[in-house]
Amino acid sequence: MQRRQFHALTTGTLFAGLSAASLLPRRAFASVAVGQTAPDFRLNDTGGQPVSLSQFRGKLVVLEWNNPGCPFVRKHYQGNMQSLHKDFTHQGVVWLAINSTETQSADYLEPAQLAKWMREKGASPTATLMDQDGTVGAAYGARVTPHMYIVDTQGKLVYAGGIDSIASARESDIGKATNYVRQGLTELLAGKAVSAPTSQAYGCSIKYKSGAT
Repeated sequence: MQRRQFHALTTGTLFAGLSAASLLPRRAFASVAVGQTAPDFRLNDTGGQPVSLSQFRGKLVVLEWNNPGCPFVRKHYQGNMQSLHKDFTHQGVVWLAINSTETQSADYLEPAQLAKWMREKGASPTATLMDQDGTVGAAYGARVTPHMYIVDTQGKLVYAGGIDSIASARESDIGKATNYVRQGLTELLAGKAVSAPTSQAYGCSIKYKSGAT
């Protein structure tokens, strides 16, 4: 087990015997709060095309922090994340996967490599975006992968936290967990408020560029 992959599991439950200190984020993060306007951004997708949050105003938008090198991400890319992509983009939800891994990290993938990985996994987000400088991740206070956010049709942040309620890298736990993203999107599409607007994010620490946060 590589320590770099696991040192920021942001939950009270320890994973694989690591100490509590090793699981805490080491940097201070800015963070937009639920109920506030989601910070606009403009990033290139893996094909080099610019994508901005503001171009999707009037739509529900999911922001998914992604890193294929993270076992917590790989857990959900055995089918769970792909199911979310398909189910909700077909209902008009915009899904933006964002990779904030800095270029010197062992986990960094070039845009073409990341696009290939997503394609091979059968993933279908609206776009996969490159944030190598970490500016967007820092603006949202994203700490781990997968860290999840939902932006409503008015551009307000209405969910921030983990993908589900069981902080583990075991695929077998997915069916037993409450999927907060699925729950929140289902409520919003039904005209309801998100009943659980925040939760504890868990996963691998984002490998930010020095000075990004």
